[in-house]
Amino acid sequence: MSCFSCVTYRQKEARRRLGDGMVPRSLSRLVDSLDLEKKAPSPAGDKSCNARSYTLRELAAATRNFKLSNLLGEGGFGRVFKGFLESGQVVAIKQLNHNGLQGSNEFLVEVLMLIMLHHPNLVSLYGYCAEGSERLLVYEYMPQGSLEDHLFDLPPNKEPLDWNTRIKIAVGAAKGLTYLHDVVNPPVIYRDLKSANILLDNDFNPKLSDFGLAKLGPVGDRTHVSTRVMGTYGYCAPDYAMSGKLTVKSDVYSFGVVVLELITGRRVHDFSKKLGEQNLISWARPLLNDRRRFIQLADPLLCGQYPIRAFYQLAVVTSMCLHEKPHLRPTMHDAAVALDHVASQPYVSENDQKDSSPPPASPPRKAASAPVTTIGDGLKG
Repeated sequence: MSCFSCVTYRQKEARRRLGDGMVPRSLSRLVDSLDLEKKAPSPAGDKSCNARSYTLRELAAATRNFKLSNLLGEGGFGRVFKGFLESGQVVAIKQLNHNGLQGSNEFLVEVLMLIMLHHPNLVSLYGYCAEGSERLLVYEYMPQGSLEDHLFDLPPNKEPLDWNTRIKIAVGAAKGLTYLHDVVNPPVIYRDLKSANILLDNDFNPKLSDFGLAKLGPVGDRTHVSTRVMGTYGYCAPDYAMSGKLTVKSDVYSFGVVVLELITGRRVHDFSKKLGEQNLISWARPLLNDRRRFIQLADPLLCGQYPIRAFYQLAVVTSMCLHEKPHLRPTMHDAAVALDHVASQPYVSENDQKDSSPPPASPPRKAASAPVTTIGDGLKG
């Protein structure tokens, strides 16, 4: 079922403009033309289009005038602040950096994409502000931050992600990409998958965020979309980086990089490592399919607490996603199915095994008048 089934002609026209790279002069005019209801976000689970327009005054009040104590992070788009709406709802507010690398075009793409896309593993857009030169986006607040926050440079008092949580995150991200590639029509190529763009809720359920670089995929007889190379160094598929030919398999490669980070706990590029280990892909590739050495990939912070068989299976899936030839990479659907199989083999500690095992059966009481027999007696005659 296409997520665009309820979209009007004007929404389809907006998507055409998006695919052709046309940027209308007025964001508000374009979004208003989509006949969206100007209302507060609907309860969780309601997948209707519910983005609304906020005023700059409302969002300044929500963030206490963008006070630094409310700053959650900063990226290519700009700063992200924690905000409190008048209703009491906690939100994340992303403010465009006028001097940043990304601009109004990416802002428009993100608004249109998230208005039309709805999935449990995609972040929800509550609204936007396009007042004067200001460009802001209002999202659901993800209390656990990004996957990047839990993988790298952990402070001493922060618990590292355990194996089962890492697999849960990988499965959720795979399902979000499967939705974009296989359910949405035309498909959407995310184009900027990285650990910093995977946000986590309180239960560590992952949601893809930052759709400013998303692109509508090829349709009909077209095999790819020719476009300017965009993305993040290290996560970008080499075939796309060299040719500018974008396909859904470009996302599959980026997904492989993220899973490799989950396995190893290493950044895709880390110049603090010794020579030969600074590039994660180059260092890991010889180990991924080696049954004798694959265990060297394991993040030391896992402390050996992972199922060996499932670990090897995940290494094989990762290697397939990172294949240099895009047509030999799996689809995201196939990768998600494989990861579901890995997740079906969770790590269970020895203590958990002891707690879950039934208590030993106590021997039956002997009746006072019963004759005493031996094993030898039972074998006679």
